Amino acid sequence: MRSTITLSALAATLLFAACTDTTGLSAESSRGPKGNPGAPVIVQEFADLQCPACGAAHTVVIQPLLEEYGDRIRFDYNHFPLQAIHPYALRAAMASECAADQGKFWEYVDTVFANQSNLGARALEEWAVQLGLDEELFKRCLDSQIKRDTVLADYNKGRELNVNGTPTFFVNGKQTPSNQLKQAVEDAFASVTQRL
Repeated sequence: MRSTITLSALAATLLFAACTDTTGLSAESSRGPKGNPGAPVIVQEFADLQCPACGAAHTVVIQPLLEEYGDRIRFDYNHFPLQAIHPYALRAAMASECAADQGKFWEYVDTVFANQSNLGARALEEWAVQLGLDEELFKRCLDSQIKRDTVLADYNKGRELNVNGTPTFFVNGKQTPSNQLKQAVEDAFASVTQRL
């Protein structure tokens, strides 16, 4: 009986998503990097918006790193929702992509990480309103699941790079533990300088 109810709920969700008007919506990501897009040092993160370790790293590692090196590094965020243990991770990732379409990707990510303990379906929409997003457009984008493939493309890219958990960082393509990120950035600067 339980699996019948679950399958029925899934079918209803997919049917609703298929019926949502996608006029004016894009399946592509419109998020850009943070920092300097042309920087020779690239820091790449694979993260899950519901992951407590990602939330901590966002505050303790990433924000200070961007404050110190923001104009000299390119910081790229990639979605890696761990759906088996974080039931809102995929929806939160899609919501951040819907916010990106309105120019508020980074603000939305900051809001989710700052309020992670309140993460839920209702909160995702409330945060969009707090950020001044067009509520109707955001809700249509989220309900349509038009960003699902974009999020899963990030996830698949992570799997190809042997990402197994979150957060996972790379500096100029080399996987780096979060507690060594600052040193890896300094080493990357030194390497770039030597090549010049």
